[in-house]
Amino acid sequence: MKALFIGGTGNISSAVSALAVARGVDLTVLNRGGRESPAGCRHIACDIGNEEGVRTALRDERFDCVVNWIAFTADDVARDLRLFSKKTAQYVFISSASAYEKPPRTPVITEETPLSNPFWEYSRNKIACERMLEEARRASGFPAVVVRPSLTYHTLFPIALGGWGCFTLADRMRRGGEIVVHGDGTSLWTVTHADDFAKGFVPLMGDMRTIGEAFHITSDELLTWNQIYSQMGEALGVAPRLVHVPSDFIVGVVPELEGTLLGDKAHSTIFDNAKIKRFVPGFEATIPFCEGVKRTVAWFDAHPEKKVVNERENRILDTILQAFRRP
Repeated sequence: MKALFIGGTGNISSAVSALAVARGVDLTVLNRGGRESPAGCRHIACDIGNEEGVRTALRDERFDCVVNWIAFTADDVARDLRLFSKKTAQYVFISSASAYEKPPRTPVITEETPLSNPFWEYSRNKIACERMLEEARRASGFPAVVVRPSLTYHTLFPIALGGWGCFTLADRMRRGGEIVVHGDGTSLWTVTHADDFAKGFVPLMGDMRTIGEAFHITSDELLTWNQIYSQMGEALGVAPRLVHVPSDFIVGVVPELEGTLLGDKAHSTIFDNAKIKRFVPGFEATIPFCEGVKRTVAWFDAHPEKKVVNERENRILDTILQAFRRP
């Protein structure tokens, strides 16, 4: 199978790229070249935003599968429709499980759960992308497939507050700083290691039964946020100092957090993975978070240059704590 990944070197996609190559996929990765491409694939250095450059770089090539890991708006999808409508037998759009309705009417989420998120523009943009692709599929047969990852980690920590893709919260834990936990920390959540996600994703590539379908791919392990932060602390060799603050209060202090909290992580969420298991028999997420987070810590320890501490994130946490304790 011949596949093209737009992106392909990120937190989730790097694991998928590696497994795809290991399973014999003839993989081309197209990106700006800021990160090292996975071993065994062909790299095309090009910005997907440069439409003419991409068209020139791909020329007369055709693929069995194109996956865009970095499409976020309807404009991105409109461009891909122009670029790939005659170049692929399958187009996979990476959406987000945050697109499912918030607040949820039921904590159990299936692919049939309605899409609606009034709290987070990121999620609304993903919904708009999905709808555009469905319209294109119905109008012209564009071979769209939607995959909705939830909080998936590999080279970052799956946290709710304290920075994304950096070492800020881990550094704060190791220094004995207080960690803000939304709510009472007992709501249920699912975090998924990218290696497990890849095991569900790669078999979908090139499977024509998937056209017009949507999937989420997650672990079946349910954890409270208290457990997530405690297991992260254990992996870091510390006992984290957790401070519980109501989600509404946090958003009142820092409105920019409305999306990630009220539009996502403030709600208990249980993913029903029956559909992906039906399409990929034998799929099972086998990396518990207590093991996976140790791998993440080990990755950071092996890449000290990635241990970036974002002082703005520290100031945000301190501001929340100060406001919460103010008489």
